[in-house]
Amino acid sequence: MITGIKFKTVDEYIETFPAHTKKMLQEMRNIVRAAAPKGTEVISYNMPAIKLHGILVYYAGYKNHIGFYPTGSGIEAFKKQLAGYEGSKGTVKFSLDSPLPVDLITKIVKFRLKADAVKQKAKSVNQKIRS
Repeated sequence: MITGIKFKTVDEYIETFPAHTKKMLQEMRNIVRAAAPKGTEVISYNMPAIKLHGILVYYAGYKNHIGFYPTGSGIEAFKKQLAGYEGSKGTVKFSLDSPLPVDLITKIVKFRLKADAVKQKAKSVNQKIRS
């Protein structure tokens, strides 16, 4: 990940990487956008993210992997499917030497979309109660 630069767009972010990493980041971007077509691309914490009501997922490029950040709930819900990947409570690392798991990433983004909708609905109900 490039440090010292404050990115304004996802294109600007992706452009700073070597060709192979750039290709993988663009693929990640396409997968995430296809899974959340109504989402908006943003730069948050200086890395690409997609949001609807709140941030759904982040992703970032590194020397040897693509970092994918679907929050702790996204990791927990897909713990078995993610068992073969390095990661932690809120992140998973996809090696630059292997194809991205398109179906798994898509399922995780859609899971996060549902969680986002539930959170937004609860927020709306709470606002109506206060009114």
